[in-house]
Amino acid sequence: MQIDDTDRRLIRQLLAKPMATTADLASRAGVTEATCWRRLDRLRARGILRGQHAVIDWRALGFQVEVSLRVTLDKTNPRAFDEFIAQARLVPEVLEIQTFLGRVDLRLNIIARDMAHYQDIYRDRILTLPHIADLEALMHLSDIKSDESLPI
Repeated sequence: MQIDDTDRRLIRQLLAKPMATTADLASRAGVTEATCWRRLDRLRARGILRGQHAVIDWRALGFQVEVSLRVTLDKTNPRAFDEFIAQARLVPEVLEIQTFLGRVDLRLNIIARDMAHYQDIYRDRILTLPHIADLEALMHLSDIKSDESLPI
């Protein structure tokens, strides 16, 4: 999808300061407030800007354990993906579900208050999900880079 330099400036400023007012974004991008509104609306209509969301520090809320589960499904059932995903969505501690091509079919990002809580989630909710052929748990230790911006 084609965007021009003005769109790029607006996107860069929005990434740098997501809570900025339209007037502030317009000023920082060197455009009028009306142009800023119009451009942002067009970027939303084209699906380039898909929304804004809060970034939550789960550790500050008492969730000290983060685990990434790599899941391989038993694909002998043609509905394995749909049934697994439908059930995984119901687990409140699953923050993210991604699908992949390759040996691993899905990745679940899970948070828990502590290891005992994770063990309960794992036994009572994860292992009961349908069509699991293999699981690999990766314990999250630290974030080295967490950046959604691209050099645009």
